[in-house]
Amino acid sequence: MDKISKKTQMIKKRLDELKKKFVLLGIDGYVVPKNDEFFSEYSQKNRLKTISNFSGSAGYAIILKKKNILFVDGRYTIQAQIESGKYFKIESLQKIVNCNLFKNLKLGIDPRVFTSEQINRFFLKFNSVKILDSNLIDQIFNKYSFKSKPFYSLPKKIVGESFQQKINKVTKILKKQKSDYLFLSAPENVAWLLNIRGFDNPNSPIPNCRLLLIKDKNFFLISEKSKLKKLIKEKKIKKKQIIESKDFEIFVDTLKKGKMIIDNKTCSLFFEKLLQKKFKLSKKEDPIYLLKSIKNKNEINGMIKSHIIDGAALTKFLYWIKVINKKKISEIDAQNKLEKFRKKNKEYLFPSFDTIAGSGENGAIVHYRAKKKNSRIINKKDIFLCDSGGQYKYGTTDVTRTLCFSKQKQHIKNIFTKVLKGHIAVATSNLKQYYNGKLIDIRARKSLRRHGLDYEHGTGHGVGFFLNVHEGPQAISKFNKIKLKEGMILSNEPGFYKKGKFGIRIENLIYIKKYNKKLTFENLTLAPIDKDLINYKLLDNQEKDYLFKYHIDIYSKLSKYLNKNEKNWLASFI
Repeated sequence: MDKISKKTQMIKKRLDELKKKFVLLGIDGYVVPKNDEFFSEYSQKNRLKTISNFSGSAGYAIILKKKNILFVDGRYTIQAQIESGKYFKIESLQKIVNCNLFKNLKLGIDPRVFTSEQINRFFLKFNSVKILDSNLIDQIFNKYSFKSKPFYSLPKKIVGESFQQKINKVTKILKKQKSDYLFLSAPENVAWLLNIRGFDNPNSPIPNCRLLLIKDKNFFLISEKSKLKKLIKEKKIKKKQIIESKDFEIFVDTLKKGKMIIDNKTCSLFFEKLLQKKFKLSKKEDPIYLLKSIKNKNEINGMIKSHIIDGAALTKFLYWIKVINKKKISEIDAQNKLEKFRKKNKEYLFPSFDTIAGSGENGAIVHYRAKKKNSRIINKKDIFLCDSGGQYKYGTTDVTRTLCFSKQKQHIKNIFTKVLKGHIAVATSNLKQYYNGKLIDIRARKSLRRHGLDYEHGTGHGVGFFLNVHEGPQAISKFNKIKLKEGMILSNEPGFYKKGKFGIRIENLIYIKKYNKKLTFENLTLAPIDKDLINYKLLDNQEKDYLFKYHIDIYSKLSKYLNKNEKNWLASFI
């Protein structure tokens, strides 16, 4: 029996086991989100994959007595069909809102992995929910491997502000909003506030913990004591400020009553119910998201430094795969080679997400992951999409390049050039006129839409400083109206995907800089854009000038890290 058959049989067995519990619990179905109890994008505990085999970064499964539904967004439609289509009907993520694909059913919910807002939006119009005491997926499978290492601090010279300065900022907001407490349920926000990092996520240096901040600037960290040894030794935290998760309810009883802000996106129903017994709750976005999105000079400098190192590694890889390599290689071989180039620098720690290396038809799967069983040999006639990133000691990178290895058909070059025009339109946006992501997203799609083409994902996401590669609240998308401010970092990644044929995406990270009293986008990413895929006749003079200056900038910053042949090759882009 091959590995795929074994996998599908295992999924069937788990589904059958899960459904046996429905009668005993008095439920008609069970809902499984991608996120864990900390609402992390990347988690060591991926229950959604356990029950559905779907490995994407966002989605929900609803398992009913006689059918199973997997909700995913446009990035994952093809992937979900391949990975989970045998036992699940694949539906658009939008359809989970006020879900009416079935009616009058009682759905089992783990209150630790859902917010009350999600439950209200998704299930309560046509169905009802039953809050369960434990997670049913954990009852049938709980063999997740966990790293358990202590949290650690980042020095002020890297982060730019002490944790006391940050606490002062946040408590000022608390007082302004006439609140006594802020409950930080998102570990990334705790990490930012205390200048700490950890090892609890596979691609982000996230310390899984929560924090209660009081307006008098005192705070309590909710975590296992075993993870806080270093912080205690460094006198970052006192033992009396540590609350074990199991003791949190008892601790809450010792606090004075008052008003508390909880984050509407990451405070679970479990914690909401626990806290509302004692406090008057205000459900809104944690103010730290916005504070964290605006990077200071130290953080920007760290990101610039990280991107120079990362750009050198990526440029060496691009030269190798385009010019040096003459062997037949697989997608896995390519991504491993890129990782080797990154690892040559001691400042590199680990990938910021699993590399997307898709050739030909696999490039059309927006978040494709090459595995040994499905890795294609890269055909010289195909185009190759490589989306990758790194976590460095002082920054996070994320970059996509689409490459060719032979002369391409004119329509491929034309589409690539339209994507490039969108990419340049974003980078050169007048931020006084186009002051939010919604307005810029229109610019990114304009050239494609003129010819009836488009892409289903957003044009750009916010990026953390040595944290999550995807962080809000800012983004470049059809719906994001957050005002763009100096110091924000975003991705710029328009694309186009032809199912069963090819995928094209060009992605740089950009940050907002004030220049002559005006806000402008500045490129962080330094890596050449494949000139063999460009139809220069479709570019106007300003776009050609942008490309020329961009490649001059790359050469001036990277040439000292390259050998003679790599330098000459990079110079050919100018």
